[in-house]
Amino acid sequence: MIIGVPKEIKEQEFRVALLPAAAYQLIKRGHQVLVEKNAGAGIGFLDEAYLAAGAEIIATHEEVFARADLIVKVKEPLASEYGLLRKGQILFTYLHLAANKPLTDALLATGATCIAYETVEVNRRLPLLEPMSEIAGRMSVLVGGYCLAKHNGGSGVLLGGVPGVLPGRVVVIGGGTSGVNAARMATGLGADVTILEVDLERMRFLDITMHNAHTLFSSEASLVDLLPTVDLLIGAVLVPGAKAPKLISRDMLRKMKPGSVLVDIAIDQGGCAETSRPTTHHDPTFVEEGVIHYCVANMPGAYARTATQALTNVTYRYIETLADFGLAEGIHRQHGLLGGVNIYDGTVTCKAVAEALGFDYVPVPFPA
Repeated sequence: MIIGVPKEIKEQEFRVALLPAAAYQLIKRGHQVLVEKNAGAGIGFLDEAYLAAGAEIIATHEEVFARADLIVKVKEPLASEYGLLRKGQILFTYLHLAANKPLTDALLATGATCIAYETVEVNRRLPLLEPMSEIAGRMSVLVGGYCLAKHNGGSGVLLGGVPGVLPGRVVVIGGGTSGVNAARMATGLGADVTILEVDLERMRFLDITMHNAHTLFSSEASLVDLLPTVDLLIGAVLVPGAKAPKLISRDMLRKMKPGSVLVDIAIDQGGCAETSRPTTHHDPTFVEEGVIHYCVANMPGAYARTATQALTNVTYRYIETLADFGLAEGIHRQHGLLGGVNIYDGTVTCKAVAEALGFDYVPVPFPA
């Protein structure tokens, strides 16, 4: 199979979908790997390394798409890439379709098979989303603490406090991968941390493993009670494949102190606050109701080298399976791929996406 690795064109996105070592392994297995010129150069993976691995360096974005059977990316296609996809081609990347109907419409029109990293599911886990959730969770506390600085418009609260001064208060909505990693970072800094969660077994786990954080059953009433005292609010809600629920209304936000910060990790799936809208690393924040919002839609891209290594560690086995066996046999061998197929033959094959956007749901015609 011919595997294409285009350069990411999303603003401030330097990640690359395949490392030179992974290209080498695929080429050893008899596949051809096409890498767009400078696809990984921004984070130190130079064309020379891909050439040494046996890959072919391609001068243009268009040629990579035109020649490849399997396109491996990091982020969803942008409008300029829609017309480059074709029927019979496989696209493997993060898609987050439930919050993006124009992208869904465009991908349906191409006839391509579109597999989303974030809905590949194994034993109720999302192994291709977890590394990025870990990075986003840890990063949320770093950027939140920075935004709290007075010169950035924040309230001037240091999350860890100092002797004789109480620490800042952090509330994390959601006790999944990103929420746990946010809480770990915040407790490590010495902040006062509360995790809101609805799964009682998950709360028991958090209570046992995170001795420096509090757990609280997640409800609107609980959140409303906490908001007036919160310095940093982290939205770490995830419903696999679906649009994020709006748990924070504008009225609720007004209860927060001026200069407090909201980091909405769920923004890829539409955000969990009524006031959230996607931002970029170039212009990451805005203020609504006196609260600084950080809503960057590709947070892990800030630490692109670490993120690339973490992502390719988990995606490679699926890329190899698709390259070796194609879609139908690949699903049979890696059952998790079945949940990853969001679009097939002009139909929506992910139930959560179909329900979020009002499409008919058509199951993938290959048994796992």
